[in-house]
Amino acid sequence: MSGKMKVAIIGSGNIGTDLMIKIMRNSDVLEMGAFVGIDPESDGLKRAERMGVSITAEGIDGLTALPVWPEIGIVFDATSAGAHQRHNAVVKAAGKVMVDLTPAAIGPYVIPVVNGDTHLDAQNVNMVTCGGQATIPIVAAVSSVATVHYAEIVASISSKSAGPGTRANIDEFTETTSKGIEEVGGAAKGKAIIILNPAEPPMMMRDTVFTLSSGADEDAIRAAVEAMVARVNAYVPGYRLKQQVQFERFGSNNPVVIPGYGRFEGVKTTVFLEVEGAAHYLPAYAGNLDIMTSAGLRTAEKIALRHIEKEAA
Repeated sequence: MSGKMKVAIIGSGNIGTDLMIKIMRNSDVLEMGAFVGIDPESDGLKRAERMGVSITAEGIDGLTALPVWPEIGIVFDATSAGAHQRHNAVVKAAGKVMVDLTPAAIGPYVIPVVNGDTHLDAQNVNMVTCGGQATIPIVAAVSSVATVHYAEIVASISSKSAGPGTRANIDEFTETTSKGIEEVGGAAKGKAIIILNPAEPPMMMRDTVFTLSSGADEDAIRAAVEAMVARVNAYVPGYRLKQQVQFERFGSNNPVVIPGYGRFEGVKTTVFLEVEGAAHYLPAYAGNLDIMTSAGLRTAEKIALRHIEKEAA
């Protein structure tokens, strides 16, 4: 091995193309081996070919027929939750690692700043969703200092940044993100909402996180949230707080009733986030691409380093 691990990306849409550009520009660990689509006229495939990457417009079957296939160590899936089932079966049978950027959730959920070192030996890891990558770290930050009884996130993205795969996966987005809020974020109950905003000019990705928690004061929560934002910002430079963390207290005289939970007394924390994209492919408003592909890239690099170290040992 040359010190870099060759990877393939299945899905020549917005997410796959942005990820390919990030790998080629920024990664010292990964090397593009193949770029896969199903539409020979797609901009992503044409761009990959111009950049000297092996391409196929025949999907997973075309990928396995490419001469470079035996050299591929990691495969990214940037298609849809439905298509991922078969893609993963083929990749697993070939003994390769799958980094899933769809909401299929076959493998464990991975949020780099929360549990990025936990599943490095898994055959399939799931990157949850763009909204999950932006908001679950905040829920986890509050959970690190308090007991989070309920967390709700609202992810608003520009309609122009949502390709066919994203639109086809709206139901899976809400289900997978809600589960991720609970399983990785640490909330007892989670809820996720996505909004495709048709505003012109296109709006940047905005995310709102609400948590209802007990057992910590406002200063501890604020410090934990600000520290987590800085950690995400280290690999997604456009990730930031839109305004100061806000708090509201509920006591016995004004409790909140949470459906399926009951009466709540404690602190409501509201966090407003903005994600500006790096504009590697779509313009800067497409922060949803940037946070998803940046998270996938960071996770794959850690997996690759783990495998490289094992081979060298």
